Amino acid sequence: MKGWCLALVCCGILCAQGDAPIEKLRAEATRQSRSPAAQNALGEALDEAGEFQAAREAFERAVKLNPAFGQGHLNLGIVFLQTNDLDSAELHLNQATKLWGKTPEAGYAYYLRAKVYSARSDWQKSLRDLNEAVLLRPDLAEAWSDLGLARKNMLDDRGALLAYGRAAQLSPSDAVAQYRLGAEYLQQDQPHLAAEHLSEAYKLNPKDQSTLNALQTALRRDGKPQEANRIKAELAKLLHGRDEADQNAVAAIKINNEGANLQKAGDIRGALEKYREALRLNPDHNGIRVNYAVALLRLGIWTEGLNELHEASVREPGNALIQAALNDALAQAPPGTVPQWKDSGPKK
Repeated sequence: MKGWCLALVCCGILCAQGDAPIEKLRAEATRQSRSPAAQNALGEALDEAGEFQAAREAFERAVKLNPAFGQGHLNLGIVFLQTNDLDSAELHLNQATKLWGKTPEAGYAYYLRAKVYSARSDWQKSLRDLNEAVLLRPDLAEAWSDLGLARKNMLDDRGALLAYGRAAQLSPSDAVAQYRLGAEYLQQDQPHLAAEHLSEAYKLNPKDQSTLNALQTALRRDGKPQEANRIKAELAKLLHGRDEADQNAVAAIKINNEGANLQKAGDIRGALEKYREALRLNPDHNGIRVNYAVALLRLGIWTEGLNELHEASVREPGNALIQAALNDALAQAPPGTVPQWKDSGPKK
């Protein structure tokens, strides 16, 4: 199979069904090459698919066509935040706030710009922007939650509690909001209220280590030792499972590398068995899955190989190398062996 190599990388692409809407938007953006809205729509679809570089280019075309296009600047800010380019994110979010003025749309831009300052531990500027965000968008639960964190870092415990409470009220199904509020109640020695909100966070995300740890402490302080012991046992089980998963991950990498060496030596079948074992130990490692798929295909095991390569693609959309490999494999597959994909998104 030409152009294919073994690598310990996490790869992925959009499957055929997932590509279709993007291709339509790409064609529309080409047809309306002078339309900022068309370029922006394409960028949003690419961003959703995890193709951040292509999304950025589409948004840049949009703001080049119309420098006063606030949504384009906002979306560029989001992309740069996702890729941790804080300076570029700040630049475009500055533009969005200036263009939108004192409007609800600007509120979201202030919220995002606060994330830039928080990442730099500039809590004073973060606090300033978050206060502006909730003023313009009082319904924005995420901004209230981050405002609580900023106030906490500015040693305003009372203000933090009020902000966390507002976030949990606006978004009761947000596990992070419930955890932050519960943890703050615990720190302020109100274990009953802490347990109430931490229990809610636990229901929403029962595998979160911080929530379990805080909840068992709150329950114990609230005079409920049996419930606290139950949560403590769950925490111990979770930590044991993570330790085992970590050990499996290390072992999987070692076995995968052994497979790569066998592959280089020309022992494809030996490599296949190594990749199979590595994937059993760590089924979430997409690089191992790709290696396994490639070995299957090189041995002519087409259906299983294509299925594994497709699985890798939908687990991590956006990788051009895997897209090329999958397209190449589909083109070379014997008639009647090409699977019909039934899903268009990653499996959980």
